[in-house]
Amino acid sequence: MTPRTRAARTAVSVVATVGATLLVALAAFFGLQQQGDARDGGAPTGAQRTNSAAELGSPDYGVCRGVSAKCYHDWGNFSPGTDGYRVLLYTRTAGPRHANLGPALGAGLNPALADTNVAQNALVEMGREHGFTVDWTEDVSQLATPARLFRYNAVVFLSTSRDALDDAAQTSLRQYIRGGGGFAGIHNAFGTEYNWPWYEGLLGGANFYDHGPAQRGEVVVQNRRDSSTAGLPARWDFSDEWYNLVPAPSKVRVLATVDESTLAGGVTGNQGHPGHGRHHPVAWCQYYDGGRAWLTTLGHDADAFSTDGSFPGAEQFRKLILGGIESAMGREPFCRAD
Repeated sequence: MTPRTRAARTAVSVVATVGATLLVALAAFFGLQQQGDARDGGAPTGAQRTNSAAELGSPDYGVCRGVSAKCYHDWGNFSPGTDGYRVLLYTRTAGPRHANLGPALGAGLNPALADTNVAQNALVEMGREHGFTVDWTEDVSQLATPARLFRYNAVVFLSTSRDALDDAAQTSLRQYIRGGGGFAGIHNAFGTEYNWPWYEGLLGGANFYDHGPAQRGEVVVQNRRDSSTAGLPARWDFSDEWYNLVPAPSKVRVLATVDESTLAGGVTGNQGHPGHGRHHPVAWCQYYDGGRAWLTTLGHDADAFSTDGSFPGAEQFRKLILGGIESAMGREPFCRAD
């Protein structure tokens, strides 16, 4: 190699090194700038800032998920034409227990229900009125194998809490969903299995963080064609805790939100979450890892399940969850675009 060639190569190497250093420095500068923007409310520099929570992260659960049916596995595991439609209602709590669940249930499938098991009674009656069977349990052994779950067109978690599943049940639920099963998560299903990323993905990439005071507000329907929202008014009054979420749902079809401006008691949660601003989701749907998942954060109050007209929005809430369950089990069209 001649001295001239060696000098030319050295010059090229120096230029490349300097260029790479500049790129790293620019990336670091803009990364810090974006972090600063997120701390200020998530708006880019120069844009109108809000006090709503930043959309933290971009979770990837290593599965096919979203609003496209290409993520669904139609593998012939269900025969509703001959077997009818059947749902498993799971209400086990390993932490705080919502009053609407009443006292803990006995072991086995379909243990005795008291009048104070309000939510369970309401869903059993809902199935009876609308032509599908609801079995209920808080016994984790009833979820021990995929074969047991494949008896059901959908599994409903209603205000479960904390680590409500053991290892066998976790495996069974995942295999069931991957085999085309349906899932409906209601209210504190979002306060369940915090440390299991796959389950967080099943919830739409979302998790409960905190909530403000229970209060009245207006639910706003964002999609009028989905089975769970068809026929509902564009806006309806309801009372709830209005869960704040971290992370917020992603790659889902949002079906309904709450208008935070109607929450007179404020939106700030008891652990400091400032709310979600103009887009505070309360119901959504997605295809996930081969199955269907329909979700709502609503359903705190026992009276939300009442039928006597005494609780504002109870009729609309019951229609919402009925349509969600029926679409999750494949009886009605699932996760329709508006």
